Amino acid sequence: MKSTDPSHVACILDGNGRWAEARGLVRRDGHSHGADPARRIVETADDMGLEWLSMYVFSTENWARPAAEIAVIMRSIEKFIDTNLENWHRRGIRIRYLGQPHDQVPQSLRSAMARSAALTASNTGMTVTVALNHGGHSDITHAVRSIVAAGVPAGQITERTLAAHLPHPDMPPVDLLIRTSGEMRLSGFLLWQVAYAELVFLPDLWPDMTPEKFREAIETYRHRSRRFGKVTAR
Repeated sequence: MKSTDPSHVACILDGNGRWAEARGLVRRDGHSHGADPARRIVETADDMGLEWLSMYVFSTENWARPAAEIAVIMRSIEKFIDTNLENWHRRGIRIRYLGQPHDQVPQSLRSAMARSAALTASNTGMTVTVALNHGGHSDITHAVRSIVAAGVPAGQITERTLAAHLPHPDMPPVDLLIRTSGEMRLSGFLLWQVAYAELVFLPDLWPDMTPEKFREAIETYRHRSRRFGKVTAR
């Protein structure tokens, strides 16, 4: 990686349902087609030397979708894990999950998540975080509750304190956030970590995402000027 490359890239995998509808399919059929682009992006990010890749696959609000669509999403995620786990482990990738426990997550998927996290826990390569039943507001709320439960005096609470009580406190800030499907919003993804992220919104629906488009987003990032509130010297 070049010094101007991001260390942590976050992706919102959006547009599977619309991709299916545009092809005369039912919405839920699009989710199974989103697995292969996700595999390619993980491998591309690893080949490029990224240290952190976070992928938003299901939000806390997505439970409002039809039950049949949710079931397909859950099966697709489970298959995505089972199909790629051996390759991830061979590459030295560490797999983690972000999100609150939920009764409607199938036991077979929970088992696949636990199995993949345990197998790759000691790997020292790229960390891939899969966000399932995740919401940034929820993460921050739980961090505050954790601080209160720990008895930290109000006057001693700093930004560092809150960050230390987030679900994965070792996760660094997001450098680049990529969202597909032309939508231009964060949808609650990693709200604490994306505070100073560069944002790239792609018109492509997620099943049409390719390694080339991912690299183009990285190239866009390379040409951004990250000032973090400072004024660039003239």
